[in-house]
Amino acid sequence: MTMPETPGPGPPPGELLELARATAREAGEMLADRSGRAVVVSTKSSPTDIVTEMDRAAERLIRDRIGAQRPEDAILGEEGGQTGEGALVRWVVDPLDGTVNYLYGLPDWAVSIAAEVSGEIVAGAICVPRRDALYYATLGGGAWRVSLSGGESAVGQALACNTNVPLERALIATGFGYDPGRRTVQGQVVGAVLPRVRDIRRNGACAVDLCSLAAGQVDGYYERGVQYWDIAAGSLIAREAGAIVAGLAGKPAGSAMTVGGGPVLFTELHDLLLSLRPERDAS
Repeated sequence: MTMPETPGPGPPPGELLELARATAREAGEMLADRSGRAVVVSTKSSPTDIVTEMDRAAERLIRDRIGAQRPEDAILGEEGGQTGEGALVRWVVDPLDGTVNYLYGLPDWAVSIAAEVSGEIVAGAICVPRRDALYYATLGGGAWRVSLSGGESAVGQALACNTNVPLERALIATGFGYDPGRRTVQGQVVGAVLPRVRDIRRNGACAVDLCSLAAGQVDGYYERGVQYWDIAAGSLIAREAGAIVAGLAGKPAGSAMTVGGGPVLFTELHDLLLSLRPERDAS
């Protein structure tokens, strides 16, 4: 795999990718070693939106590793917020996406690390230990998957999303928020989408869903309520695998709505969702 040239001022994407890969892998292995012993320490938006001691431990590890090699960079983490201002490079970190899965011993949880240069994501890595997978991409350099069990020298497999899949034959991944009012609307939306597609999958980790989209394990994805750290690395990986990842009606992907799929499916799924007014919550 060849790395593209730097898109502008700043370090080469390949250099940032290597740090993202190594750090995501180390954090993922630490979490896997301690799985089954997580303790809930707090809740966020609702009683079902939990934080465990392992979310915090993983973010501390990631901040320490990045800070040791690149102390001048900013870091935005789900648990620790923003540190560093005005830096050319910012790291966007979800230390444990799929916390509920992790707590219950389910396999779909991940560590997600992305690197921005001048506000543009140029590198990203997502470690999914229980799926034996490390996904990664650089801007313009394609998307790849490597087996964790293959060691540091394992050769990456190029990823490509499924293309030319019509809506009625599409396997669609989605997720649900924590607020009851939001869940009410999301239930209505998925109830309208389900008869129009092959089937629905709800795995419980946005980063894993976007990697599954990139790898052709699902055809499309949509979700309301994801945060920037949820999609920063995964959206780059999916796009570099040929998918479109965006919001509705020309908006960027984000909390209001994130939709992903190959070019044909993206248009059909986007238009269906737009007709259902999914960017709302029940009062």
